[in-house]
Amino acid sequence: MYHDVIMTGFGGQGIQMISQLVAVASIKKGLNITYLPSYGVEKRGGRTNVTLVISDEEIGSPITNTPSGLIAMDLIGLEFYQPIVARNGLLIVNADLIPDDRIKRDDLNILKIKCNEEALRIGNQKMANMILLGCYIHEIDFLDIDDISRIMHEVLPAHHAESIPDNLNAIKRGMELASSK
Repeated sequence: MYHDVIMTGFGGQGIQMISQLVAVASIKKGLNITYLPSYGVEKRGGRTNVTLVISDEEIGSPITNTPSGLIAMDLIGLEFYQPIVARNGLLIVNADLIPDDRIKRDDLNILKIKCNEEALRIGNQKMANMILLGCYIHEIDFLDIDDISRIMHEVLPAHHAESIPDNLNAIKRGMELASSK
C-alpha cells in the first residue's frame, strides 16, 4: 500500500490538525509515514500545506511530484496543486470557498463539499476541517473513524479535550456527505 496526499489551505482552517490526526493514526496502525508541513510565519491567514506519504513499506522520499490525493480548503491551494494530482486521484474541495468553474480536471474522483456551511449547520464553524477529514477517511481504505477516535486525545491539545465528541461527530458527518456523493 502506498498513498500520498497534499492538504492545503490558509492558517486557521485546521489543515495542520487534520494532517496530524492522519499521521498519528497511520503510525498507530503500524504504517510508515513521512509528514512534511509547510506554513507561513503569520499567526493566521498565511499559506499552510502538508504533504503526507503513507505506506506499508519503507518510504524513499517525503516529496511527491504527483500525489494521489489533494484536500483543498481554499482556491489558492487548489490552483497551485490541482495540476500535479495523479490521474484518477482524489480531489476533495471546500466548495464554500472554491467555485465549480475553478476545478479544471475531469480525470479525478472529485468531492465538492460545502464544509463551512455544513459546520455552521452542526453548530460549530471551526469543524469545517473535520468534515473534510471525514470525507477523506470515507475515500481511503487504510484508516477509519475508530482509528481517528483512538488517537484524537493524543493530538488535540488538552484544553480542547471537551471538543473531541464534536470533532468525531463532524468527521462522521463528513463521511455521510462523502457516501451520498
